Amino acid sequence: MDLNSICSEVCDIARRTGDFIKKESENFDISDAKLKGQHDLVSYVDIEAENKLTGELSRLMPGAGFIGEEGTAKEGNNNLTWIVDPLDGTTNFMHRVPVYSISIALAQKDKILLGVILNVPTDELFYAYNNGGAWLNGKRIYVSETKTLEDSLIATGFPYKNYERLDKFMYCLEFFIGHTHGVRRMGSAAIDLAWVACGRFDGFYEYGLNKWDVAAGIIIINEAGGQASDFSGNLNNIDGSEIVAANNIIFETFRLAVEKHMNR
Repeated sequence: MDLNSICSEVCDIARRTGDFIKKESENFDISDAKLKGQHDLVSYVDIEAENKLTGELSRLMPGAGFIGEEGTAKEGNNNLTWIVDPLDGTTNFMHRVPVYSISIALAQKDKILLGVILNVPTDELFYAYNNGGAWLNGKRIYVSETKTLEDSLIATGFPYKNYERLDKFMYCLEFFIGHTHGVRRMGSAAIDLAWVACGRFDGFYEYGLNKWDVAAGIIIINEAGGQASDFSGNLNNIDGSEIVAANNIIFETFRLAVEKHMNR
């Protein structure tokens, strides 16, 4: 399998779908949005973008299955699965906050082979494939070299529908506010992970996400020289329910702090 060639074609597919989202953003009316769950918005743009992605990815790799945020689910016949989020940061999109993305990953069973994240408003395209390095618009990227948690800038995402661990999350947030350069919340986990990969953030943590939120970002971070795991340090089968990601220098210190405060 030529992952370099496949990744290049996936990048083109992401860009074409991004052009559609960008065009729709010009006249989008928030009254067109619908609630699919508590604080969980969806629009015709999400659905049509997923249709475009699944259509083109199916033609690229006819035997692969799909897992998509907007309901696309299909068993493959070759152990390959596309994991797709057509519009990560829907609430930002609807409120014209220019931080929302397309996230596409290809997995073989539980191993992620490639990942592509397009920050739609800025045309920043992050991508990586297994043993091929991590890239941003054709330039190689690496995680930061920040050596201490105290000197780091951390990203997170606020719980928006699963509040069972909210008290523990607030303990964790309070700790990082007091022991880092600061905490940022962008509203798109895929972008948070991409920004860890290129060194803008030193670490990221969140709970209550899904596989399509994190799959592409995980391989991009790994290929950029960083690490990602769940709160307990499991590097395999990260499904988004818990995720910690950082450069290799601070990773374990950061992860242990998240684990300690999230299990308080």
